[in-house]
Amino acid sequence: MAEARLLDGSLELTGRIETASNASFLGSIDGVLVIYKPIAGEQPLWDFPDGDLAGREAAAYLVSEAFGWNVVPQTWLRDGPLGMGMVQLWQETDPEQDAVDLVAKKAVPESGWRRVFDGKDERGRSVALIHEDSAALRRMAVFDVVVNNADRKGDHVLAMADGHRYGVDHGLTFHAEHKLRTVLWGWLGEDLNDAEREGIARVRAALGAELGQSLESLITAEEIQELAARCDRLLAEGTFPAPQGRMPAVPWPLF
Repeated sequence: MAEARLLDGSLELTGRIETASNASFLGSIDGVLVIYKPIAGEQPLWDFPDGDLAGREAAAYLVSEAFGWNVVPQTWLRDGPLGMGMVQLWQETDPEQDAVDLVAKKAVPESGWRRVFDGKDERGRSVALIHEDSAALRRMAVFDVVVNNADRKGDHVLAMADGHRYGVDHGLTFHAEHKLRTVLWGWLGEDLNDAEREGIARVRAALGAELGQSLESLITAEEIQELAARCDRLLAEGTFPAPQGRMPAVPWPLF
């Protein structure tokens, strides 16, 4: 959990992220760079009426910690210049790396990448949505299934210089109904490996202990029950699931 100075230190805003759909700010706490998303700046969503988005972001971090994979940067709730909100440690990405990309259909790499689907861009050119074939991204895909992430866009995957991949923007998670929308479909139908199954099992066990208690103030009781059910289903089936239902399988826009 956050250090005392991050919880209580002065949060100073240094800029606003204009491309975000909800109010999002760059800031610093005692020289530590952070993202701040005040609850007061959230746009109402018809399909996520229970609880605030900031609480879901904090819940996603707690589940990430239970996995032990460091998928989500350190995230917590605290007061700020615009009221209570979510605060997350800023991550400096590597501009030379893209974990998810949209490329010409003929330019898909022969190895190291997974093809999600082919389509046409706004100019009618044939393109392919691809993502890297890495252990870090596989873990993120498993995480997204467990938290029922409805908005895994390409630029919600942060490529770090050391090869680590962070996932951010988890306000649309934990819905009790199936909502999975992601660009990370490259392992569809494949078996989970032992490390992935062990991670899911750690989350499932933690839901009966401290994790479950911590989530009670962040998401609904029904959502916690469905979170446990998704863990059980994944462990029983042992494979990356396929899209289901009539809802889109990918978010829009993709990036």
